[in-house]
Amino acid sequence: MIDTARLAGFFAAHGVWCVSEGETLIPLLGYQHADGEYGMDRLMFDDFAEGARAGQDALADGDPSWVGAVLVADGYIHLEQGKTDALIIEAVQYGPYRQSMQVAVPYRPADHGFAVHKPKFMDIDCDDPNLGPLAEAFFVGAASHTEANAVWEAHLDESI
Repeated sequence: MIDTARLAGFFAAHGVWCVSEGETLIPLLGYQHADGEYGMDRLMFDDFAEGARAGQDALADGDPSWVGAVLVADGYIHLEQGKTDALIIEAVQYGPYRQSMQVAVPYRPADHGFAVHKPKFMDIDCDDPNLGPLAEAFFVGAASHTEANAVWEAHLDESI
């Protein structure tokens, strides 16, 4: 699940980069092939929710060439401060049995002074649900997307 957590971090950073300029994120599906190569599809639909549903279907179905896949969609989570914009990341590792994790990356939209808050690890379903190594892999993946990570780091607000 470590490789999939790293994949999730990489595409979460890409999502942060996309919303940093004030755009609503077009849902994206990132995946990793057995040779380690990443791929990505933008889920362009008339409605963002339709794109997110198509991404969830793709995660559920998988692809024989994928070892892991990640859906990143723009949404909301409820925190102590109330309803908060967030990138919702759903990650699946394929194999003899599926493992998964869900992470939210709360952010403040650009029209209110863009900021990225601490990720919230919400649901982990894997053989070793120890958050420490998964979180570390997630942040390593985010840092590996150099341009996007620079935006994330420049706008990091850990108060939430």
